[in-house]
Amino acid sequence: MVSKTVNWKQNLNVLWFGNFIAGIGFSCISPFIALFIGQLGHYNATETSIYSGMAFAAPFIVKMIVSPLWGYLADKYGRKPMLLRASFGMAIVIGSMSLVTSAWQLIVLRLLQGVFSGYISNANALVAAETPKSKVGHASGKLSTGNVSGTLIGPMIGGLIADLFGYRYTFTITGIAMMMAFLLSVFFVHENFTPVHHEKGEKQPHFLNGIPTAQILFGMFLTTLFIQATNNSISPILSLYVKQLDPNSSNIALTAGVIQALNGVAMISIAPFFGKLGDKIGSHQILKFGILFSIFTFFLTTFAQNIWQLGALRFLVGISDAALLPTVQAMLAKYSPKERISQVFSWNQSFQAAGNVSGPMIGSAVVLIGGYRGVFIATTILAAINLLLVRKNLKSTK
Repeated sequence: MVSKTVNWKQNLNVLWFGNFIAGIGFSCISPFIALFIGQLGHYNATETSIYSGMAFAAPFIVKMIVSPLWGYLADKYGRKPMLLRASFGMAIVIGSMSLVTSAWQLIVLRLLQGVFSGYISNANALVAAETPKSKVGHASGKLSTGNVSGTLIGPMIGGLIADLFGYRYTFTITGIAMMMAFLLSVFFVHENFTPVHHEKGEKQPHFLNGIPTAQILFGMFLTTLFIQATNNSISPILSLYVKQLDPNSSNIALTAGVIQALNGVAMISIAPFFGKLGDKIGSHQILKFGILFSIFTFFLTTFAQNIWQLGALRFLVGISDAALLPTVQAMLAKYSPKERISQVFSWNQSFQAAGNVSGPMIGSAVVLIGGYRGVFIATTILAAINLLLVRKNLKSTK
């Protein structure tokens, strides 16, 4: 059995890197997915659009379904085995994408990528379980920057690698980086895991059954869904919106990638501060501030007149994310029973995936009715609904 004195700071640093690479792995293809599929066969515009949408959504849909299973197994057998399963599987699957010769092969591998999800949720659960209670907010804040910043910066990194070396090298390099995360997790991540003893034939609880704080936890799941939906609603139309704001630019894709990455830059810079502040004044206050700030920022984005204003406002969205996402992780850790903490974080990942899928769908639908600026009005409304739900769910904590 592992020594009782687990180095939680070492765990945190290694898992941050793993979360960062996992985030990149899920998002690095987005800038060029349609272009890459166009090289894989003689597809017309409609076929390319359909295949691109399927390839983009595939891992998130599967992750939404299978994440609770991995959480259940983690609580039964330990979080580290699930980390190793996920990181090794993703390394092989993502690296294999460099070898595909048809759109369907890419889609199948993206589906498998979703099957091998669970690194991020189990990293969160392990850190929450092994970190001293007084440091959970700070640790959750730092850890959440890995996944979110990787997801947001991934498109820029993927686009840059594709421009320099070609599309296929993006998958090769990401796969190698994920294998590094696997090896680091093998040798430098440790946990004190003691499985909960259950009587033979005893029925295991599912979802939040039997948890006294179920209402709070479910409220955090919904908050995660809304955060991801509002963040990603702009994804399908960002490059088109940039083109509308700066029609004479010759680097639309690069500009859009940089603007999207600004969100992640803000997350990395500011999230640890909010994590520490939450430990001092209470996570509830940080959560409310983050949502109010996001409502204000999304509304102002409706009136952006140039790419500089859009970039500045997306940076401000990153500040609201820095307040929101670490706080949700900290509250999940605080209100989850230790013996089911992996299940809780895995269900949260399912809701996160649902937001990743529904956000772009909402954005694409709204732009047909209200134009590009209408997307930000809809996003503001979603954030306001999120605030109402949070205020209702947090009443039970007083």
